[in-house]
Amino acid sequence: MERYFLILSISLEAVFTNKFRSILTTLGIIFGVAAVIAMLAIGNGARQEILEQIKLVGLNNIIITPKDTRSNGETTEEEDEESKEMSKKFSPGLTLKDAENILNSLPTVEKVSPEIVYNTSALREGKNLSVKLSGVTKEYFTLFNQELKKGEVFNEKQIELGAPVCVIGPEVVAKLFPKTDPIGQQLKCGSIWLEVIGVLKGVAVSKKAEEMGVSSYNRNVYVPVKTILLRYKDRSLMAQSSLMSGGQVFYFGNSVMMTSGSGSGDDSENQLSKIVVQVKESSQLAATVDAIKQILKRRHYGVDDFEITIPELLLKQEQKTKDIFNIVLGAIAGISLIVGGIGIMNIMLASVMERIREIGVRRAIGATRKDIIFQFLAEATFISITGGLIGILLGVIMAKIISASTDIKTIVSFASIILSFGVAASVGIIFGWLPARKAAEQDPVESLRHD
Repeated sequence: MERYFLILSISLEAVFTNKFRSILTTLGIIFGVAAVIAMLAIGNGARQEILEQIKLVGLNNIIITPKDTRSNGETTEEEDEESKEMSKKFSPGLTLKDAENILNSLPTVEKVSPEIVYNTSALREGKNLSVKLSGVTKEYFTLFNQELKKGEVFNEKQIELGAPVCVIGPEVVAKLFPKTDPIGQQLKCGSIWLEVIGVLKGVAVSKKAEEMGVSSYNRNVYVPVKTILLRYKDRSLMAQSSLMSGGQVFYFGNSVMMTSGSGSGDDSENQLSKIVVQVKESSQLAATVDAIKQILKRRHYGVDDFEITIPELLLKQEQKTKDIFNIVLGAIAGISLIVGGIGIMNIMLASVMERIREIGVRRAIGATRKDIIFQFLAEATFISITGGLIGILLGVIMAKIISASTDIKTIVSFASIILSFGVAASVGIIFGWLPARKAAEQDPVESLRHD
């Protein structure tokens, strides 16, 4: 062991003797490792965001939302003709009956949750907060993995009677009940007083999830669906007709009937804002979507006034795209490590040529070929390991800077640190082997004669 420790000390002495050259050689490894860690951190962050979004939108969920079939001014001639054709037909819009029909007709469906959403304001003791008032069933909380911090969700009697009760998000608690336990307290939404029976834990909702129909839970007030229909407004109670182009074509649909002014300003002609359908198995998603389309087209008299989204499939496709992108970034970062390794090999080969006489002297006083190989291999490995350690630190800092200065989420995992450090050490050994062997193969006599 003393022999190897002596050789190791000689190697370290050679590295520190040529500090500037050693630093330049180390830079390739430093930036390579830092790039690998930063890229993997971006990849891990993207993957985590996708998983969080899938959890938010719920597993195996299908989201059905209403689609406005009326022309809004800027349409092509073909789209305008299609809109006029559909406007001749009557559709009741998205209703509770649709939700019930889907649940009762399709054996692949596990749960169905209708939802009505209005923008309104919540008032308590002079404090006012803009909120989203959502009429839901108790299945809603299961479908979107929403946990209660305290209290309970609606029971069957409250749902059936349309009781004036609500479950609120944490932001509502913070603004309207800062120093009071909200359970059992009253708050006023629109012109209706509601009793708080539950408080959600709350979770941050990404913009992507919001685009897929997931509203922010933190500032929502949830009431039973029938509470909305009985105490606020039911857009299916009244039909209206509005004059279309030329005064010859009429559109028939359902209008909003304000029963207690929530102040939403919503003019949708659908009773429901959306329907969330949970399928038993992921493999049944496509078939269930086709069946739902047939059911809704039949119930809406052939009017295509709804849109169907499968968030999980969209998110998985997005994840696949991001994974490919991350593989490309990781490969580019890996190439920089290889370039750093080539730099080590070139410097070490140049070092061997400069130190031929030193090699000859060491061989003359008893050093074996293995000793020479170990010496030069130790130098290359020390350079690569030092670069790896510095690169890890730089990579972590880069990941933090990226996360702080942009909207990109980064997660530095222990596995990525081990991987990058292992690759750095391997690069030093692999690319240091050729110069080490070349040094060991020098003829001692010729080496002593070298000037």
